[in-house]
Amino acid sequence: MTRTAHYTGQHTITVDTAERVPPRTGQVRIDVAYTGICGTDLHILHGAMDHRVQLPAVIGHEMSGRIAEVGDDVTGWAPGDPVTVMPLAWCGECPACEAGHNHICHRLNFIGIDSSGSMQQSWTVPADILVRLPEDLPLEQAALIEPTAVAVHDVRRSRLTAGESAVVIGAGPVGLLIGKVAQATGAKVTVLELDPHRRAVAAQLGLPALDPQTTDVAAQIQQRTGGAGADVVFEVSGSAAGVRLATELLAVRGRLVVVAIHPKAREIDLHRVFWRELEIVGVRVYQREDYEAAVRLVHAGDVPADRLISRIVPLEHVADAFAALETGGDVKVLIDCGGNA
Repeated sequence: MTRTAHYTGQHTITVDTAERVPPRTGQVRIDVAYTGICGTDLHILHGAMDHRVQLPAVIGHEMSGRIAEVGDDVTGWAPGDPVTVMPLAWCGECPACEAGHNHICHRLNFIGIDSSGSMQQSWTVPADILVRLPEDLPLEQAALIEPTAVAVHDVRRSRLTAGESAVVIGAGPVGLLIGKVAQATGAKVTVLELDPHRRAVAAQLGLPALDPQTTDVAAQIQQRTGGAGADVVFEVSGSAAGVRLATELLAVRGRLVVVAIHPKAREIDLHRVFWRELEIVGVRVYQREDYEAAVRLVHAGDVPADRLISRIVPLEHVADAFAALETGGDVKVLIDCGGNA
């Protein structure tokens, strides 16, 4: 038997007992050590994704663990191997897949949303979504590989290079990770954040942070860039104000990277886009190379995953963990799923 956390609708998540699912051909069973709670999981709990999840749903996709069993025809993996997963399954037949963009497949199955996820002690998955972890990487840190891969993909899509200037609007977990990945490329990074606690966390991570409510941000960025403006702005806040500010801060031929999932259409200064030949870049999830780079960055300490973990909560208290995360004050909360025992 295994313990599982189920989203059951109506803002409710419960912990139940279920049978372990043995691996079939091409699958492995993982003893899940840790699963992170992300913004998408909060959206699911609020009912915003009920059109996608099948109730009762085991959610979660930021995870780490060790292989417990290997199914037939699985090579290169063995029980005890430390792993995370890239939780994407694509059709291989749609125009996006045929163009080589499998990660944005027209019929993408995002595992942990569209199908059963990792917020459980035992999780059976296809072997081809596994990502190998260094043996000496602590599994609690490895649970942040997935959001780090998001940040890697965002920075890679931005074409940010050493010496360029980047502004990150929003210092939630993904914003902070983008800031650290951008720094690892050699860029000069400034973070904008309203919340004083998140600004303090950014500063502790070596990311200069400004309060856009009390600071003339445009003047500060002009000063920091010799009057040019930022080469890249990452909009991670999901706010209308963030979108408006982003174009104001960009240099000639600057790139606006839309990271946040905006719930509705936003106004954008298209005259400035025209006047300065700005680019607007969309980013969504990640590719295998982003995952591999994320593993290297976390393992090397360029992304200090341990300093982003606010608390670790037992699986039995998952509902309390969701409630605490919504009150603010935490950056990343992990669920101890029991597979680290």
